[in-house]
Amino acid sequence: MSRPRPRCRLVVMARWPARGRCKRRLAVGTGLDGAARVQAALTRHAVAVARQVARHLELELVLASSGIGARASDRWAHQLGCDGALTQGRGGLGLRLQRQVQRAFAAGVQRLVLIGSDLPDLHCRDLEEAFAALEEVPVVLGPAHDGGYWLIGLNHPCPGLFCGVPWGGSTVLASTEALATARNLTWKRLRRQGDLDRPADLERWR
Repeated sequence: MSRPRPRCRLVVMARWPARGRCKRRLAVGTGLDGAARVQAALTRHAVAVARQVARHLELELVLASSGIGARASDRWAHQLGCDGALTQGRGGLGLRLQRQVQRAFAAGVQRLVLIGSDLPDLHCRDLEEAFAALEEVPVVLGPAHDGGYWLIGLNHPCPGLFCGVPWGGSTVLASTEALATARNLTWKRLRRQGDLDRPADLERWR
């Protein structure tokens, strides 16, 4: 008798692309309207890649939004082709990530991957490798060029991985790996990639 397939969820963390409320560093070179358009395009790209992987691996694809209410988030997720929508809620990044982790595992999810929406170089194989890694280790991380991470994956709640991390600094990845090691959690790194925050990043994307 075959074992039941584990329930897996892929969450895209995305900010509503409102003028003046996203990509402020990028807006120095593009203007507020241009920055909002870039944010919208990046989100469409991230969700399109995630949607392909979700179909291939039979995952639940969820859009976790900030900057809009629950009803608007539902509409946005539907337009993008996601299976569901959640709001990120209040607080810093660590609290918002932890909230998604708690919601997922409380709902019976067994493997969870969270990504940002500012990833112009994101490919299907990145997400496929993340879910494959969770068959072997409890934590998987996608290193970012700025010292943070663009992906985190868990196969159980792993409480404490989001507490005491210097969010926004250059040691986010190192701090998270140290927290995992202190809790006897093995982890695996994916390939390093960068997000798109500054005008120079935009030129590389073009």
